[in-house]
Amino acid sequence: MTQFREARPGDFEQIMRLYRQLHPEDPVLHDGSDASVFAQIRDSPGLRLFVLEADGAIVATTHLNLIPNLTRSASPYAVIENVVVEETLRKTGLGKQIMAGTLQAAWDAGCYKAMLLTGSRAPATHAFYRACGFSPDAKTAYLARPS
Repeated sequence: MTQFREARPGDFEQIMRLYRQLHPEDPVLHDGSDASVFAQIRDSPGLRLFVLEADGAIVATTHLNLIPNLTRSASPYAVIENVVVEETLRKTGLGKQIMAGTLQAAWDAGCYKAMLLTGSRAPATHAFYRACGFSPDAKTAYLARPS
């Protein structure tokens, strides 16, 4: 039995464990800045951090960003980031569960679209997002990073 819900203050360590699976090259921060950002995300009205919990453990997480918009009848849009499922539980349907809950939260907030980017080239990753309702053909994404 799984439960889709918003992250709580006590979820920080389990979420960070999943993020280390997503980006193992990221340094572990010891100055508390990551915990501070976690609190900032949880306290920001347009930012929602979701988890999927199974048997008391967090097995998946997503970050939903709700962005106000002046076009499309002033309807907001959503950007979904940091989608990760516990690596030992991938391909078990948990990813589809958390994505369904995340998309429903976007639709409940009145969003007219939801977007995400992936850096993965793995065909299975792209098949997963297509199975969740995302189209790779609707838009073209460009990414800039500071030099």
